[in-house]
Amino acid sequence: MEKEQEAYLPEALAEDEPKYLRRQKPIEVRRRNFGPKFGKKSWPVYRRVLVGAAVSLVSGVALGAAAYFLLFSPRVALASLDQVEISGNRFVSDAAVSSVFAPDVGRSILRVPLNARRQELEALPWIESAVLQRVLPNRIRVEVTERTPIAFLRLPNDLALIDAHGVILERPLEADFHFPVIGGIDDGTAPQDRELRMQNFAEFLKEIEMVRVGADDQVSEADLSDGQDIRASMVGLGADASPVLVHFGDSDFANRYRLLAGNIDQWRASAGQVDSVDLRFARQVVVNPESGTAARAMPDDQSAAAAAKP
Repeated sequence: MEKEQEAYLPEALAEDEPKYLRRQKPIEVRRRNFGPKFGKKSWPVYRRVLVGAAVSLVSGVALGAAAYFLLFSPRVALASLDQVEISGNRFVSDAAVSSVFAPDVGRSILRVPLNARRQELEALPWIESAVLQRVLPNRIRVEVTERTPIAFLRLPNDLALIDAHGVILERPLEADFHFPVIGGIDDGTAPQDRELRMQNFAEFLKEIEMVRVGADDQVSEADLSDGQDIRASMVGLGADASPVLVHFGDSDFANRYRLLAGNIDQWRASAGQVDSVDLRFARQVVVNPESGTAARAMPDDQSAAAAAKP
């Protein structure tokens, strides 16, 4: 048994051994080259990059030169106030407008702060709004809209002008205005309150003018001290040209003026001299309320039959 095993083992081992050994091929290690490649296929890419860089450089230099020219060149500078072109002004002087740009003399017009200058112009009493434009190479264009006065304002020592927003305006000596004279408010009145009363007065003028053309010319004076009552001195009512003080209240001016104009002669025929009329009541008119003997008349009573009022 042992002999059979010994005879078998060499043969088995001989069969298990490889008949030949393969030579192992060495592994090739490639080193990555991070340097530039200048092959034929790479030149178009580098050419585009170089051209783009050159164009960017030239454009940057050109833009810088243009910016320097526009911001600092004497050719685009506001050399004098004569280069400020002004239009739309009648009562505010050119000198008053152009003087706002005095800090900008010698500065490029592109560096003039137009918004700030516009606010300064609109702070001037006569200027309601202003539009400013830069005109290359070296001019500033200013178009102003002036305020529209609607009345004279009685001040302690003088007469001024006032617009519908309650802005008090210096009266130009060379201008000729035909307005009623306003009292009861002045520069000491709160601006908001002054504006409300003047807007109500402007509405009063508008409404009576709609009833009769030229009716606003009949208003010689008005007292606005009472915000709930416009007291107007009217002339040229009916056949008698003497003035009449009329209380119009604060609304419904068209109907109240129509009532006044249509009945004033009847009231005079009934009550005699009419110095004042109160139209604030819904169903009656008080004639001569300012005197010691006032009379009441129904609006629809054309004969103006009146009862004495103590």
